[in-house]
Amino acid sequence: MNVQNRWVVIIASFIANLVIGAAYAWSVFQPRLMEEFNFSTPATNFAFTIALGLVPIAMILAAKLRPKIGAKRTILIGGILFSSGFFLTRFIHGHLLVLYLTYGILGGLGTGFINGSTLPNAIKWFPDKRGLASGIVSGGYGGGAILFAPLFNLSIEAFGLMETFTIFGLLFAIVLLIACQFITTPPAGYQPENWASAEATLPTCPKSITVNQMLRKPLFYLLWFLFTLSCVTGLMIVAHGGHIAEVRMGATPTLAAISVTFLSLSNAGGRLFWGYASDKMGRYKALIYMSMITLLMFVILMMTQQFGVFLIAIMGISLCYGGAFGVFPSLTAENFGTDHLELKYGFMLSSFGLGAYIGPAIAAWLFERTNHHDLAFVIATIMSLLALLLSFQLMQTSRKPLKRR
Repeated sequence: MNVQNRWVVIIASFIANLVIGAAYAWSVFQPRLMEEFNFSTPATNFAFTIALGLVPIAMILAAKLRPKIGAKRTILIGGILFSSGFFLTRFIHGHLLVLYLTYGILGGLGTGFINGSTLPNAIKWFPDKRGLASGIVSGGYGGGAILFAPLFNLSIEAFGLMETFTIFGLLFAIVLLIACQFITTPPAGYQPENWASAEATLPTCPKSITVNQMLRKPLFYLLWFLFTLSCVTGLMIVAHGGHIAEVRMGATPTLAAISVTFLSLSNAGGRLFWGYASDKMGRYKALIYMSMITLLMFVILMMTQQFGVFLIAIMGISLCYGGAFGVFPSLTAENFGTDHLELKYGFMLSSFGLGAYIGPAIAAWLFERTNHHDLAFVIATIMSLLALLLSFQLMQTSRKPLKRR
């Protein structure tokens, strides 16, 4: 494959991640599943929790499989799992365990296989623009719900709930099958034409570092903890944005829905923006700015009574939360090497699984007991301050801070 075709690879990777990002339109399906089969809220939502929790595990499994069968086949398996999970959900017939198997297990495994293979592969194709590459691919993943949520609504109104799973399960299978045909791995030691190796501008790291060596480094756990802080604080807002708008700002259901839409847009846009920005200013400096903005937005959130200001604040938080997914893949590659990057980033992304449980759970638990979100915001503010201090410390102690390109 020639150098120009690396853009074909990243476009195909973006499309594949856009498809699996459709799983995040769960809020479209949950109330309708509850109404049709008389499921409870916690029982129904557990399918989505399973899907989220399996993503980092599936990434690790895919990383073990990819060297044996190649990236294209690994992505193809992920496509089969994801589209099958979507398609087979139409046959749940009121059985929660079947829903957990289809939307939860098959969907989560397929998501992890695809994202865990396309994201590290894109970074290897773009050693000169790692942040941009990870931002584009992650942006597709984050933007899937924005594209497909209204399409799912239209399909449900026109054809019905179960038929929608059938239609889109087949559509996703076709799109993912086509996309994976254009995703190839770069040759060993690949560098784009007319680009001097960035070794002089990136943190020094043994090229042969293994996953076991990475897991013995304190830096890995500091970065993992920093990623966790970002996920916990961000998901407090992303998971409860509509509810917060209603109970705190007195927003109508329509305004609350608009808030959720803007949250999703900020989440997806933040992945691309901060990924690209980190190429220019450096990864740690980008993390510092992201932590500062998140901290400021939570302070504003606690003080404001204006819906417009509230909307800006939650969008700022979501922008920086999404940005973590545009920065941390590159940060992992630059500190621990690109060999077995799928596996390395899978371990790093386990912080998301923890954050996806802790962040929304803290906000929900505190609201049930206090009938407001103030205490959750205070905890998030403290976490954001801790993330800011840790980002400063990491930049100061890094052996070779990133320079501007």
